Amino acid sequence: MKIIIINGPNLNLLGKREPSVYGSETFEAYFESLKSKYPEVEFEYFQSNIEGELIDKIHDVGFSFEGIILNAAAYTHTSVGLGDAVKAIETPVVEVHISNVYQRESFRHNSYIAPHVKGIIAGFGLQSYELALQSFLK
Repeated sequence: MKIIIINGPNLNLLGKREPSVYGSETFEAYFESLKSKYPEVEFEYFQSNIEGELIDKIHDVGFSFEGIILNAAAYTHTSVGLGDAVKAIETPVVEVHISNVYQRESFRHNSYIAPHVKGIIAGFGLQSYELALQSFLK
């Protein structure tokens, strides 16, 4: 099974950025532990702070992978283009957020991606990614 995790803007700063919200572990360290725990899964990882690069990656993998775990970060709440990209592909997508976006500013309560995804997981820290993965394994 081929699964890709796609992370959006500022998630390259995990482990340094607002540890009270996002924790102190880097995503790279978490990703290595996830790969070790699920050796039967062929993982890929992509992160970009650039909206168009995220859209291009979704297009690239959206017809050949079994699942996409997408944390579009702030673009979740602003990007019609990312929502359209998810709508245009065949690969199922799970939208993930590390924090509980509904406990944060009201503008974060809207997702342009949500209408086009298999499901949404928010608020469980980095474990949100593993919960999304488990939805593809069942």
